[in-house]
Formats: sequence, structure tokens, C-alpha cells
Amino acid sequence: MSVLVNDKTKLLVQGITGNEGSFHTKRCMAFGTKVVAGVTPGKGGTKLEEVPVFNYVDQAVKETGANASMIFVPPAFAAEAIIEAADAGIALVVCITDGIPTVDMVTVLSYLRNKKTRLIGPNCPGLIAPRYKCKIGLMPGDISKPGNVGVVSRSGTLTYEAIAQLTDHGIGQSTCVGIGGDPLIGTTFLDMLELFEKDKDTELVILIGEIGGVAEQNAAEFIKAKMSKPVVSFISGSSAPPGKRMGHAGAIITGSSGTAAEKIAALKAAGAHIASSPAEIGALAKKVLKS
Repeated sequence: MSVLVNDKTKLLVQGITGNEGSFHTKRCMAFGTKVVAGVTPGKGGTKLEEVPVFNYVDQAVKETGANASMIFVPPAFAAEAIIEAADAGIALVVCITDGIPTVDMVTVLSYLRNKKTRLIGPNCPGLIAPRYKCKIGLMPGDISKPGNVGVVSRSGTLTYEAIAQLTDHGIGQSTCVGIGGDPLIGTTFLDMLELFEKDKDTELVILIGEIGGVAEQNAAEFIKAKMSKPVVSFISGSSAPPGKRMGHAGAIITGSSGTAAEKIAALKAAGAHIASSPAEIGALAKKVLKS
């Protein structure tokens, strides 16, 4: 089974006519995703690969029944795009855009508290559910395989690496989600662990973290208290110097709790199986599954 998306997912793309939006829309469609609409203000009435383009999200939802959105809108307008999708009743919004001002995300997250919309991202690679041939975002579809391992990660490229390794070891995936590396995001490790714990067809979870913040420590508390399924984890950034941002806006060590060592210690204490390098993720998952 998959979490978040399935064969009933109907995707609309906000920013579909831009270079990145159109490129990745076509990639999603090639994988099998049901893309039913696009939204670009001023481009309503046009089409991309037979996908109708609308001026407004609510109009697109009414005419196509779209229930998920992928956002490729410039940073200055991305927060407004998320809110527009939520107002239209979209259940799942995946915001790929990076560089959104933190103050804008404070507004967005506050607004979403009173909505039934789940936000993935921003600054994320999206998600993929191989069994349902549904991907929303940037992940390469050809490295995935249907199966029973869930993947959740703050890092985009390490998400791809984990998926490829699992597939190379003959291990399929249920759902793979890149939650994003910004300090303020919509869906957290805790949210995804809870979904995977409830999913009867997910047998093991891969959790990939990085330096900065305490998201991994929070995840460790949940794993220890509520997870019945094994968790394999890798934390990147062991050699990162304090006070220097490493890639993601949220990847900066500002105290002992933000270090890789602290996060690894917390996860070990919670019973997670720790990979010492990215190259070990697939082999360790296979070993844990066998045991």
C-alpha cells in the first residue's frame, strides 16, 4: 500500500508553463501520474501535452476534480500559491520551490492549521509511490520498485541514493518522501513515521536526516515510544563545522543538539539501526529485513 497518494490521485501543477514546471510535469506523466490540470495566471485556455491550463486553482479543481498540487512557482509567489491550493480544497500540496522567505512560511503554516490540506515541503524533491505509478516532484522514476519499505528524508539526493540502493538489493518501496531541508516545513519526520506505522504494507522505514535542528531527536522519541516497525537511519554532516550552513537552510549546527553525533546517539538509543555511510543504507535494510 502507499501513503499520501494512490490510484485516485489527480494532480494539478501550479506553474506548469514555466521551464521547470513543464519539464517535470512531463516526467511525472511519463511515470504514470494522472496530471489533470495546470495553473498559470494569464495562460488559461492553453494546453501542455493535452493538459488544460487554467488561470485559477479553484477553477481547475471544479472542472477536473484535482485533489493534489505540485508547485513550481517562484519564491516570491509560492506562499500565495500554497494558500490558493488550500482554499480550493486540495488535500495534498507538494511545494518544490526553494528560497521561500521564512516569514512567508510562518504565515503559510499558521494558515494551514485551520485547513485539511497537507503540505510537503517547501524546498523538497516531492514523493513517489511505485505501486501506483504516481510521482509528484523531481524524483527519478526508473530507480524505484514497488514494495514494502518506506523512505523519508530531509535530503533530496540521498533520497534518490537510498531508493536506488534498495532497488539494487531487490527491495521495493511503498512510498518515498523528501520532506525538505528548510527550517519550516509542512510535513515532518513525526508525521511520516506515524503514517508508515499505520500502513499495514510498510514493513521497514528508512529515515535520512542531517545536521541542524532537533527533528531527528523528535523522531527518535516517537520511534522509541510508538514504532513497532524497524527503522534504518543515516545522518549526514558528521564532519560539518559548527555555525556554517551546509546546503539546506536548516542544515546549520547552532548547538550540541544539532550535531550529527547527537542525532545518531538519540536514534541508537531509540533502537534504530544506524548506517555509518550512505553506501550502507541498502545493505543494512536488507540485513534488518532478513532478521
